[in-house]
Amino acid sequence: MRGFMAKKIYQVDEKVPSSMLLPLSIQHLFAMFGATVLVPFLFGINPAIVLLMNGIGTLLFIFITKGQAPAYLGSSFAFLAPGNAIIASFGYEYALGGFIAVGFCGCLLSFIIKKFGTDWISVVLPPAAMAPVVALIGLELAGSAASTAGLLGDSVSMVDVTVFLVTLAVAVIGSVCFRKFLAVIPILIAVIAGYVTALCFGAVDFSAFQNVGFFQMPNFTMPKFDINAVLMMLPVLLVIASEHIGHQIVTSQIVGRDLIKKPGLDKTLFADNFSTMISGFLGSVPTTTYGENIGVMALTGVYSVQVIAGAAIISIICAFIGPLSALIQTIPNAVIGGISFLLYGMIGVSGLRILIDEKVDFGNSMNMVLTSVVFVTGLSGITLTIGSVSLSGMILAALVAMGLSLLFFVFDKLGWINKEDAPEPENEFTVLADNIAAENARRDRESR
Repeated sequence: MRGFMAKKIYQVDEKVPSSMLLPLSIQHLFAMFGATVLVPFLFGINPAIVLLMNGIGTLLFIFITKGQAPAYLGSSFAFLAPGNAIIASFGYEYALGGFIAVGFCGCLLSFIIKKFGTDWISVVLPPAAMAPVVALIGLELAGSAASTAGLLGDSVSMVDVTVFLVTLAVAVIGSVCFRKFLAVIPILIAVIAGYVTALCFGAVDFSAFQNVGFFQMPNFTMPKFDINAVLMMLPVLLVIASEHIGHQIVTSQIVGRDLIKKPGLDKTLFADNFSTMISGFLGSVPTTTYGENIGVMALTGVYSVQVIAGAAIISIICAFIGPLSALIQTIPNAVIGGISFLLYGMIGVSGLRILIDEKVDFGNSMNMVLTSVVFVTGLSGITLTIGSVSLSGMILAALVAMGLSLLFFVFDKLGWINKEDAPEPENEFTVLADNIAAENARRDRESR
C-alpha cells in the first residue's frame, strides 16, 4: 500500500518524461481498443477509418478545449440500434448523414449551454443523484467486461479464464505494488502479460495479418441525407448529452479539477459533437469520451493531455500501417476483459467517492430516495424504447435522476418537503457535546 500512496501524479497540463511518453500512450491505446473497434465490426465497416478518426477527433478535442480536459474519444455505442436500423433500410451512407445531424445538434446544444451557463446542473443532478449516475457508468459495464473475457455462458474455456486471471492479477498487483516508472504503466504490463499467456496456450488469432500490406489507406465513404433517417437518429442526442456530462463529472473527480467550469461543459460538449460530425463526413462512426481511458487515469494517476495526444497520434499511424493495426486486432478478448474488469470498477468507485467528498447526508429523505431510485433504475435492466432508441442503464437512470431532482426542487420551492427528519445543523456546542459523550462512552468501556 505504501507504493500505491507514493505514486506520482501527472496533472492535466504537465509533461511526462520523454522516456515514459510512448509506453503511457500505448497503454491508453490498448485500453480503448477492444471496445472502440467493436463498433465498426457491428456496422460492418473496416476499423482502420475508425482508428484514424478517433485519433483526429481526440486531437481536435484537445485543441478546442485548449488542453484543459483529458479525454480520449472512442467509438460510441449509443448509435448502434438506430444506426443498424438505418443501414438496413437506407444504407450506411444515410447512417453517416444521421451521425452528422446528431453531431450538429449537439454543437447547437453546446452554444445553448454557453449562453445559459451550467448552474442548472446542481439542480437537475445534485450530488445524491449525480453520484449513482457516475457510478453506474462503470457498474453497468461489469457484465460487458465478463462477457468480453468469455466468462459468461455455458461453454466457458479454462484458457480464457486463465488469461483473464493473469491479466487482472498483474493489473491489480501492479497498481498497488509497482514503483517508479512501472507504477504508471500497470495496464500496459498487464496487457503484455495476458498476451504472452494467451500465446503459451495458442489462443492468439493471427488471421488479421492475412493479406495485410505495410501501407494501407482507410476506406472513406461520403454521407447521404434523408429526413427519415435523420429523425430516426436524433433521439440519440439525449443519450450522448447525458453520457458526456457523466464522463466530465467523473473525470473532474479523478483529476481534482472542475471541468464543467473550466474549460467548460460547452467546450467539451462542442468538441465531442464536432468530432462526431467530422467522422460522419469522412465515413467513420460517432465518437464519445471513453470510460476505459477515464479508468486508466484513475488507476495510474497520469492525467497528462500530452499522453492522450500521444495515444491519438499512434492511433492515426496504426490506421495507415497494416501490421500495426493487425497486431492490435490480435489482442485476445480475455485480455481486454481482464483490463476492463478493473477499469470499470474504478469508474464505479469514483461515483461513490462523490458521496463522500460532497458529504451527502442520508439522514435527509430526499437524498436517500434519489440515490436509491437511481441505483435501482440503472441496475434493474428496465428499458424504455422511444422510436428506434432504447434507453436503459446509466442513460435511463440519468433521466430518472433529473426528473426526480427537478420534482423535489419544485416541491421544495412550494414548501411541500417534510424537513422534520432532517438533522439540526451542527454548531460548536453540539460538536463539543458529541465529543464529550464519545469520550465518556470510551472511558466507560475501559472501566469495564
